[in-house]
Amino acid sequence: MRPLEPGLLIRTLAEQGVRYVLVGALAARLNGFPRVTADADITPARDRENLERLAAALRALDARVWTDGVPEGLAFDCSAAMLDRADGWSLVTSAGRVDLLFQPAGVAGFDELAADAERFEVFGVSLLVAPLTSILRMKEAADRPKDRQDAAVIRAMLAL
Repeated sequence: MRPLEPGLLIRTLAEQGVRYVLVGALAARLNGFPRVTADADITPARDRENLERLAAALRALDARVWTDGVPEGLAFDCSAAMLDRADGWSLVTSAGRVDLLFQPAGVAGFDELAADAERFEVFGVSLLVAPLTSILRMKEAADRPKDRQDAAVIRAMLAL
């Protein structure tokens, strides 16, 4: 499996005109969060036109379905129709691991996240990034051990 190359991912999504909000630990990093991550989490808009652009970007990144047992990933029909069949996809790409979260825990999806998102300029691209308050809601709702640890750090950061 390739290491995360966020620049390649972000530039490829921008080249295809994909509308999304960066969420998860990578978004938190841009907001000053201290933990490093090995994957990127995005919440794309779910309209048909955007799903077509997302599918094109993922094909350009040679996206495959990620599983524990097959680190190089499993081939799948990377089409808008296929992407729309699930609320989330864990993928391995030429830019590293990417999780598509159409409806992350604790939030309603793209429209809600985009309304509160902050705009960042990274790798020569302007993109929407979830604020720490939204990331905290997602971490608390997911409630996995690493999410509980991250939530405690984010709460401390927000209290400063």
